[in-house]
Amino acid sequence: MNKKMAIIATKGTLDWAYPPFILSSTAAALGYDVEVFFTFYGLKLLEKNLDLQVSPLGNPGMPMPMPIPVPVLVQALPGVQSFVTSMMKKKIEDKGVAPLDELRALCLEAEVKFVACQMTVDLFEIDINTFLDEVTYAGAAAFIEFAGDSDISLYI
Repeated sequence: MNKKMAIIATKGTLDWAYPPFILSSTAAALGYDVEVFFTFYGLKLLEKNLDLQVSPLGNPGMPMPMPIPVPVLVQALPGVQSFVTSMMKKKIEDKGVAPLDELRALCLEAEVKFVACQMTVDLFEIDINTFLDEVTYAGAAAFIEFAGDSDISLYI
């Protein structure tokens, strides 16, 4: 019997998209059965077109390229989120980190199961045609059944 890893993905920004895909692809490569339960804003990670942003607001641990801290008021100005997102994408490219779409494809190739929270899909009236075809839909009880038997459970 294979080991299992369960992940709950709740965030839909560029910086928060990496952890569930990196961890699940790594676990699958190590022979784990992996299931990722995408709920609330994490559902953005299932869209066919990944157009994710980074928000500096509410992210005090985010390293900025300036030698002094950037005040919250400045972070809220129009255009700052786009600037920070392009800065992050450039750093990802410069450091040779795989783009999200490649990581996500690697997960699917490794048979990581992507599960969209049916309640959240219904709550936000999301058009499931925007999601990848490989996505399955289930409620919390189905995920808890898998997570309850997992060796590792993570909340991201």
